Amino acid sequence: MAEDFVIEMLHITKEFPGIKANDDITLQLRKGEVHALLGENGAGKSTLMSVLFGLYQPEAGQIRKNGKEVAIRNPNDANALGIGMVHQHFKLVECFSVLDNIILGVEPNKMGFLQKAEARKKVMALSEKYGLRVDPDALVSDISVGMQQRVEILKMLYRDNEILIFDEPTAVLTPQEIDELMEIMRGFKKEGKSILFITHKLNEIMAVADRCTVLRKGKYMGTVDIKDTTKEELSRMMVGRDVQLQVEKQPANPGAVVLDVQNVTMHNDQRKKDSVKDVTFQVHAGEIVCLAGIEGNGQTEFVYGLTGLEKLTNGKITLDGKDITHATIRQRSKDGMSHIPEDRHKHGLVLDYSLENNMVLQRYWQPEFQKGGFIRSDKVREYSDRLIAQYDVRSGQGSSTIVRSMSGGNQQKAIIAREIDRDPKLLIAVQPTRGLDVGAIEYIHKQIVAERDKGTAVLLVSLELDEVMNLSDRILVMYEGEIVGEFDPKTTTVQELGLYMAGARKQGKETK
Repeated sequence: MAEDFVIEMLHITKEFPGIKANDDITLQLRKGEVHALLGENGAGKSTLMSVLFGLYQPEAGQIRKNGKEVAIRNPNDANALGIGMVHQHFKLVECFSVLDNIILGVEPNKMGFLQKAEARKKVMALSEKYGLRVDPDALVSDISVGMQQRVEILKMLYRDNEILIFDEPTAVLTPQEIDELMEIMRGFKKEGKSILFITHKLNEIMAVADRCTVLRKGKYMGTVDIKDTTKEELSRMMVGRDVQLQVEKQPANPGAVVLDVQNVTMHNDQRKKDSVKDVTFQVHAGEIVCLAGIEGNGQTEFVYGLTGLEKLTNGKITLDGKDITHATIRQRSKDGMSHIPEDRHKHGLVLDYSLENNMVLQRYWQPEFQKGGFIRSDKVREYSDRLIAQYDVRSGQGSSTIVRSMSGGNQQKAIIAREIDRDPKLLIAVQPTRGLDVGAIEYIHKQIVAERDKGTAVLLVSLELDEVMNLSDRILVMYEGEIVGEFDPKTTTVQELGLYMAGARKQGKETK
């Protein structure tokens, strides 16, 4: 039945220093199916797909297309075979426009002259057909992450690919965008395209996939038909134990005000309007307040203002009774603010540093880590080893691993370990579980709740409605830069939150 499979990856083995990322894995993709690839962070999912896309060469194994063995030496070979990939961390040129990114490498030309109008027509037709609305002239650096993903999908469609690989496609999307993406995938399937879908979100697999292959620690665990399985069964295959999908926590016991935000306004010069409008709220010690909203409604800008990455136009921020409105980022950090940023590559890590150096980024100047102006590398190593063990950060070479080579989930765990271990007064957690598997999410949620129970004030910014409902003690909804409602997760519903997030409703000023 070989002809049944459009792609076969047979007995693939891929090694990196100190780690066998793929250990004798076989994956078979049928024509016109959505095939999910499930596994924990660092299980080898992205590596396997990077082998199929020609980014890595395997040590052993072969790849077949329609029953014939093929050699994929680089992404151009993959594109020539009709294989396209949307990467977890997008591969876009930030200073180029959307259109230029889509056509990069396959620019239409006549006699050496670029035919941009033709390319634009094709891009707009694709965007219309699949409901992927984009502004072709916008710079990639100015658009939201959800938009960037659309650009990546259009890039793949522009090249007329038939086999589409999505690597953690929903990690950065809002609930509405996820539903849209699921619809788009179903549309692709109808057209006879074959999809490989890497994820660790079980709901999505159940919603859209036909079959699912599970990897664990680089080994093949089996392939199951979705109609014959359950979420619990899949999470057991993936983690090797039963996982709690609900957060267990006691009712909050809020103490004194830790964070006091008064009338904060921030102006966006590019868009010529206020991205944050007159925001006022408080977070007390020992509670988790969640700022929920659809991406692009001012949460990112607000967090930038709060953490000192951008200046406020107006308003005042007080941390534990101290005015920090104009304080530097280091000062805010010294005053007890920890920040798990939204974009781990841009603001969370120095990718070409080792893991141990990343672990002490905010503390290297403290007496325990330096002497006479020289860093004590033995102390740094000791500290880093402790955090790695405590937070189960997996990497090929432990503390000396270069962070760029780690999986996205383990990069995230490293940031969380660093920020929580500083014993903050205020923990700002922006999308803390983005791109993480159920086992890691369970662990991080427990850590955040433990922080709350210690008396830390936690400000959670999340798009994952399940997370918002599960973790929060209070929910503030942000729409177009304003707080439009405050809710108690015990008495509200996801549907109600969704309406406020979409701007269909707004609480009156008189209601709390």
